[in-house]
Order: sequence, then C-alpha cells, then structure tokens
Amino acid sequence: MKNIDYNRLLELKNRITHNVASKIEKKEYMQLLFRNGNISKSQYDNFLKDQNSDDVVNAALTIGGVMLATWLLSKLLEK
Repeated sequence: MKNIDYNRLLELKNRITHNVASKIEKKEYMQLLFRNGNISKSQYDNFLKDQNSDDVVNAALTIGGVMLATWLLSKLLEK
C-alpha cells in the first residue's frame, strides 16, 4: 500500500459521513483515494464531473472505510 495520511483520511471520511464536509474536503478525500490507487481514474473523473454525485462519494466512503479498518488492524497486530 502506498504512503497515505490515514489520520487525514479518517478525519475527512467522518466529515463527509456527518454531512459537514465542504466541496474542497470531499475533493481532497477523493484525491487521497485516487493517488493511493483505491479508486479508478474513471471513478475519480466521474466525481470531478459532478462533485455532488452521492453515488460516487458513497462508494468512496465504503472503500475508505475498508482501507481504514485494514490499517487499524495492522497497527493493532504490530503491538
């Protein structure tokens, strides 16, 4: 897995989930997932075309949730 700021990803995911994220924050969240290779270019492009697309953002929230859960488990297993 590529280097990603999981703390920032978690913060953005929580803001999006609670409907308090700005468009800039949603874009940052999607950029993090795209740069890390967790969403495809077409998913990212679809988001950029319509940044209010609930379907694309909801799918990304699921992907981000799985990534964060995996990261947290790996941190627990390191100890």
